[in-house]
Amino acid sequence: MSYLRTFLPWIVFAVLPSGQWKWAALAALAVAVALIVQQRRTGAGFDSLIIEVGSAAFFAVLAVVAFADPHSAVHDYSAAASSGTLAVIAGGSLAVGKPFTLGIAKRTTPREVWNLKPFLRANAVITAVWTAAFAVTAVALAVVAHIGNGHSTPATLIQVAGFVIPMVFTIRYVATAQTRADAG
Repeated sequence: MSYLRTFLPWIVFAVLPSGQWKWAALAALAVAVALIVQQRRTGAGFDSLIIEVGSAAFFAVLAVVAFADPHSAVHDYSAAASSGTLAVIAGGSLAVGKPFTLGIAKRTTPREVWNLKPFLRANAVITAVWTAAFAVTAVALAVVAHIGNGHSTPATLIQVAGFVIPMVFTIRYVATAQTRADAG
C-alpha cells in the first residue's frame, strides 16, 4: 500500500485523459502536496518523502508549462519525462546513500532493523531496480512518442509495466529476504 500511496500522483496523471494534460498535471500536483502534508502530519520526515517532494516539483513545473502553452511539444513527451524524472529522483537518492525505498520500508519495519546492513543493502538493491525500470520506461516512452504514439495503448502498457515489474520484484525480494532472515 505504501508504494501505491507514494506513486499516486503519477498514477493520477497517467489515468486522466491526455487531452486534458494541464488538468492532469494540476491534479497530480494537488495529490502530491496532499500526500506530503498528510505524511508530515503523521510524523514522516522529508527523508522518507523523496519521491513525494520530487513529484510535487515535477508536476508544478509541468502544470506551469501545460497552462502556459497547452499545445507545447512537452505534452507528447510528458510520459517519458515523468519516468525520466522518477529515474533521476530514485537514482539520485541511491547516489547520495539514501535510497528512496528506505522511507517506505521504515513505515512498516521495526526501528531496530533500520540501521542493519541487510536492511540497508536490500533497500539499495530495490531502489536500483526501480531506478533501472524508470530509466528503461523513459527511453521506451520517448521512442514511442517520437514515432507519434506518445498517448496510445502501447505507451500505456509500457507505463504500467514500468511500475508493475519493479513492484513484483520488490514484493518477491522482500519476501525472500524475510525468509532468509527468519531462517537464520
